[in-house]
Parts: sequence; C-alpha cells; structure tokens
Amino acid sequence: MTFSPGDIRRLAPVARVVVASTQGSVPREVGASMLVTANTVEGTIGGGALEFEAIKTAREALAAGTDRMDRKPLGPSLGQCCGGAVSVLTEIWDENRLNALISDMIARPLPGTTTEMPLSVQRILADHRAKGIAPRAGVVSGWMVEPLTRPNRAIWVWGAGHVGRAIVSVLGPLPDLGLVWIDSAHDRFPADIPHGVKTLIAENPTDLASLAPSHAEHLVLTYSHALDLELCHRILGGAFGRLGLIGSATKRARFQSRLRVLGHSTAQIDRMDCPIGDPALGKHPQAIALGVATNILNTGEKGIQMIGKHA
Repeated sequence: MTFSPGDIRRLAPVARVVVASTQGSVPREVGASMLVTANTVEGTIGGGALEFEAIKTAREALAAGTDRMDRKPLGPSLGQCCGGAVSVLTEIWDENRLNALISDMIARPLPGTTTEMPLSVQRILADHRAKGIAPRAGVVSGWMVEPLTRPNRAIWVWGAGHVGRAIVSVLGPLPDLGLVWIDSAHDRFPADIPHGVKTLIAENPTDLASLAPSHAEHLVLTYSHALDLELCHRILGGAFGRLGLIGSATKRARFQSRLRVLGHSTAQIDRMDCPIGDPALGKHPQAIALGVATNILNTGEKGIQMIGKHA
C-alpha cells in the first residue's frame, strides 16, 4: 500500500505504518505500508513477527496520538532469520492533517527532527514540480519523502463471472491501477467488492464503452460470446490502450472474421489479444487471473500485452 489520502481519510483517525528505511535482508521494500485502527488492519509490511510488533506499536501510538520511529533488528529482537534491520515510521493521520496536504509529494520531518525543510528535500520537491520527477519513498536528511498514490492505468473489466471476480480480486489491491468493473445487473457482482474498485451497471453494457478513457486497458470476459463480440466492436472502433479477450485460438479466429465483416482492418483487429493470461498455467479462473496480473505488472505503463496471443 502506497500513500493514498483516500484510504487514510476513509479510516481516519488511523495509524499509518510505513517502512522508512532498510538494511540487509528484509521482508518488504521501503514505502511498504499498512493502515491500523483499533480493530482493523489494511495492507502489510510483511515479516510475521515484525508486522505483529508494528501493529501493536501502531495501536499504542494511536491511543497516545503521537508519531514515532522504531528501528527493528530482525534477528536479535524478533527472532527472524532475515538478518537485516527495518526502520518503521508510525504516524497518526486525521482529517486536519490530511486537509493540510498541499502537494502531490508528501514530505515531512521524522519524529524528533527539526521542522525546517533541508535543501536536499527542497530540491526533490522543486524537481517534482518542474520536471515531474517522482522519487522513490525514503528518508532524506531526516525527512520522509513519498509521492501520493494516483492510479495511472485504467483497467476496465467487462464481466463479473468467475474469471472477472478472480481478476478483480488479484488486481484490486495493486497500486497504480484504477479498476472499473462492468456488468448487466447488481446481483451479478459479489457482496464484497475490493475497496477502490468502481462498478458500473447497464442492461446493455456495450452502451458504457464510450465512457472509457482513451488509454483504458480492457478485459472482455462476459457470459455471452455475442456480448463479447459487440464490446470488441465498440472498443476497436474508438481510442483505447489495450484490448484482451477471454477465449481460445478458435474464438480469436472467429472473432477476427466477424470483426472484419463489421469493418475493422486487420491492423486494428491485431490489437486484440486472445487468449488472455498464460495458457501454460491452465484454465482455472485464478490461474487466468494470475497470468493476467503478471503481464500487467511486467508491462508497466506499456499496457496489458497478454501472453499466448496466438496460442
């Protein structure tokens, strides 16, 4: 979990626990974080015993209303085999603190550090404003520096069946992804939808295709081949980032033929990836979801770019 004011505001007051620095072998990277309230925990900093201690510390800090910084040697103090050390920053966030944010780069002094912003941090903020450079999270001259989280990729999932549910459950917690989930009726969605996933409902989902941004990456996996075809037709007829279609090589060939009849060029149809995921993993919904998620993570902002396009 990266720095997300929306998640914090939803739970505020809340203790946010973030890995501020590391040394040697450790469970998670700098910037890994979780949100802790008196009764709930969201996110993870990993490490089993480390996380258990961090949750306990966070609840103590929440009760006291004070920030704190703790350094944890994993071997000596926690009996873990990693052998490294983790510095954990625990901060109490409420509405007032959130409302004071004025930048999309979060920079604040560590507990016990002077409040005067050092030149090194000023340069980071200036580079971000002038050049759009967002550094990795970390401690700089006694200050914690983190960029705010804003989804930079729009993933539109068409269909709330078994595969759709598996894909959303895997992609939902991942940072930088803004998920929109579409189907034809409310009761087609599960009772528990991952936080941050937006749902859209329409009797004819194809009517919603025009609402997608031009950079959206589409995953078409509805209950109907006819609906899948119409969605591909609508998406190919506009601007989009990527288009993935669930199915087989046979389904791909049939759709290619029908889409040509509908007026799409070979070059445009070739932008449709089918099947999605990694066929070597199998056809179980979770296996498909793992293949799709792996490709999304591997391609970064380049797009979905599914494995097995011609399988």
